[in-house]
Amino acid sequence: MNAPTHPPETLLRDQFDRELIALLQANARESTANLARRLGVARTTVVARLAKLEANGLISGYSVRLGGEAIARGVQAFVGIVVQPKAGREVIRELTKFPELLQLASVSGEFDYMATLRADSTARLDVLLDQIGEIEGVTRTNTSVILALRIDRGG
Repeated sequence: MNAPTHPPETLLRDQFDRELIALLQANARESTANLARRLGVARTTVVARLAKLEANGLISGYSVRLGGEAIARGVQAFVGIVVQPKAGREVIRELTKFPELLQLASVSGEFDYMATLRADSTARLDVLLDQIGEIEGVTRTNTSVILALRIDRGG
């Protein structure tokens, strides 16, 4: 698949695209029939538009977000990761194997990457941090446990 030639926001053709994406961000498992009903269009219209958004790279996948008790019982942390020069690709490849990894961003400043982890317990978080530290190319990590989420606009 070729990378899009335009920034993702230019691939949103109209308000319909924005509304469709908003509905999917709220519930990625929503059926195309329900999406069509909520948007007031035919199901085939939704299917065609989703295919186009996926082909253009605007939608790159669908995921599961844990909610309610699953999150309340767990612990989340931000982990700053420093890697050796030219080790980034391999480190990212290894990090993708962690189902507890919610996000990974390249960042400027003291760290090369900032990861958001969610674990069932502090004991599991400790194991994850040890595993991350053992990845070939990782030279240092710095962890901040999230005590409370004050604002969450992540959808």
